[in-house]
Amino acid sequence: MSAIRPIFLSAQWQYLAMVNYAVPAEILQPHLPKGTELDLWQGEAMVSMVGFLFNHTKVFGIHWPLHTHFEEVNLRLYVRRWDGEKWKRGVAFVSEIVPRPAIAIIANALYNEHYRYMPTRHHLQRQADQITIDYGWKYKGAWNTLNIEATNQLQPIANGSIEHFILEHYWGYNQLNQHTTIEYGVEHEPWQVYPVTSVAFTCNVSGIYGPQWVPYLQAQPHSVMLAHGSDVIVRKPQHLPV
Repeated sequence: MSAIRPIFLSAQWQYLAMVNYAVPAEILQPHLPKGTELDLWQGEAMVSMVGFLFNHTKVFGIHWPLHTHFEEVNLRLYVRRWDGEKWKRGVAFVSEIVPRPAIAIIANALYNEHYRYMPTRHHLQRQADQITIDYGWKYKGAWNTLNIEATNQLQPIANGSIEHFILEHYWGYNQLNQHTTIEYGVEHEPWQVYPVTSVAFTCNVSGIYGPQWVPYLQAQPHSVMLAHGSDVIVRKPQHLPV
């Protein structure tokens, strides 16, 4: 049995707004870390546009000033890796947007991540029967937005559901260089979701993500969800020769 990796990051991930799209597998091949393959939902490759809150963030157990509370917006895909005994189901990233340049610089320099710095914002409104979360990220002077409204009543996710597929990935993968893939564990309790009643997504897809994404991220989404989130631990990455 392998030793438990040290904790790299701990935080609260909250109000995860997720808009999911079915896309052709070939568009994801350039973003697939070596040693992994696409994890499919009922035969379809999926990506998610995700906005969420990082709160009470610690890196190596330290609260870094001005880097403990912020938004992240990412575009992610779903992968899996066979470790010789079992499948590890995880995520890889096309893009990760954060409002602090230091986060992007350090993550990209150390782990060849896909972070970009942009101004971000969010607005959360909770009422007795409704919850609304709005995320924004600013590109070339214009705000892009992801807005979700939901019933303010948490529900558990059902085994075998699309929510279960999207949310139950507990590994992260990234291509460090030609010969090395990074793997890291992500630990949290099973999340609950709010029933979504409406979604609005306005984005300069071509400018931010590339023109190849326009037909898919501007189409009708496959599904939409809002997860409440929880405390999260991200383990220190390990390097996998490939």
